[in-house]
Amino acid sequence: MHRTEDVLATLSMIRQHKLDVRTVTMGIDLAPCASPDVTVLCDRIRTRLIHYAGRLRAVCRDVESRYGIPIVNRRIAVSPIGRVAAGQKSEGLIAVARTLDEVAAEVEVDLVGGFTALVQKGWTDSERRLIAALPEVLSTTKRVCSSVNVGTTAAGINMDAVAALGHVLLDTAERTRDHDGFGCAKLVIFGNAPNDNPFMAGAFHGAGETDCVINIGVSGPGVVKAAVEDLVAHSPTKPTLGDIAEEIKSTAFRVTRVGELIGREVAARLGVAFGIVDLSLAPTPQVGDSVGEILQAMGVSRLGGPGSTAALALLNDAVKKGGSFASSSVGGLSGAFVAVSEDSALARAVEVGDLTLAKLEAMTAVCSVGLDMIAVPGDTDAETLSALIADEVAIGVINHKTTAVRVIPVPGKKAGERAVFGGLFGEMDILAIHAPGGSTEFVRHGGRIPAPLSSLRN
Repeated sequence: MHRTEDVLATLSMIRQHKLDVRTVTMGIDLAPCASPDVTVLCDRIRTRLIHYAGRLRAVCRDVESRYGIPIVNRRIAVSPIGRVAAGQKSEGLIAVARTLDEVAAEVEVDLVGGFTALVQKGWTDSERRLIAALPEVLSTTKRVCSSVNVGTTAAGINMDAVAALGHVLLDTAERTRDHDGFGCAKLVIFGNAPNDNPFMAGAFHGAGETDCVINIGVSGPGVVKAAVEDLVAHSPTKPTLGDIAEEIKSTAFRVTRVGELIGREVAARLGVAFGIVDLSLAPTPQVGDSVGEILQAMGVSRLGGPGSTAALALLNDAVKKGGSFASSSVGGLSGAFVAVSEDSALARAVEVGDLTLAKLEAMTAVCSVGLDMIAVPGDTDAETLSALIADEVAIGVINHKTTAVRVIPVPGKKAGERAVFGGLFGEMDILAIHAPGGSTEFVRHGGRIPAPLSSLRN
């Protein structure tokens, strides 16, 4: 039996505070499509995607109407193409990407993820070619997203792949110069990538998953902000940080329940498995839908100042605890995203000089992802970008957590100038990189940074 106050609280979250299902992501195994003949491979991919995802749009609309809960995005995540298209030359890999793009448009999903290579310990010739093809793919397709996992706690960090990706970012940015290097926003470089993440651009259908699965990404920074503000404003005594954590946990519990309800309904109607609900506070550029504003409601008036990392740690932990208590199917990333250009409060903190790249790196040690949607000067050299990637991945590898880099060198623009990506991707002032070029020789050594001693747990 649902208590009346819980029902009313959920309705308020939807109507007033922008609670939504940020994404319904259908994961599809493409391993059965493998063929050395690229025409056969692409035909099989097309057939399999349409078979599973052909009704996704209609079902999501029906469920949205029934429950009155907005479903913002419909997406597909496929098996890593680096494995599915093993043995293909560059032309074949690009053909696969274009097939994914065409089918995504045909079944009316927003994005398709999984043009992916998992190269944390080494890479095959096909995976090298896939990474080399990324600038072409990301600049000529509309819906295809890519990810590359370059490190894990068990394997260490593949610095040869990291070095190559610095050049990939510059090439991709230049090819999308007229949109401030936006092609780079569709590439996520991971350490410890999760197999069931429903959020783009890093989603792929990982090993060990079934043929087809529905994963849910549910968000609601505005809901959590409103809960914290209400607690601070109406408590008879000044709430402690422990009280704030409890309020966030309670709110995360309700939000997760909503996500699981929608996910199971969509999966049942499509006749496929339900996978996980990922409760990640993913911001949008709208005021009131910001992770930064939650930290401000907690008392951090200047984002990037002392206390910002501690407040984010409290938020991330409370979200995970509340979500885990609500459901046994919590997965993906589940926590708080610090996506700078997509978060109006964080972008403003960059603009006024409070939030720097160094502080963001510190904050990523306690949040759910990493250096996310960060614009840097277009004249940054490839080795500096690679070193930035290596730093962030090292935080994840050493600390047994997922970290990621989605950084955008903006061609022709310098620190302090404005980068505009539009829509949900937002805009921000370009951040300066401290001491660029200072790690060139380190990156050029190549090889593999060994796995940490903490990986030996057997």
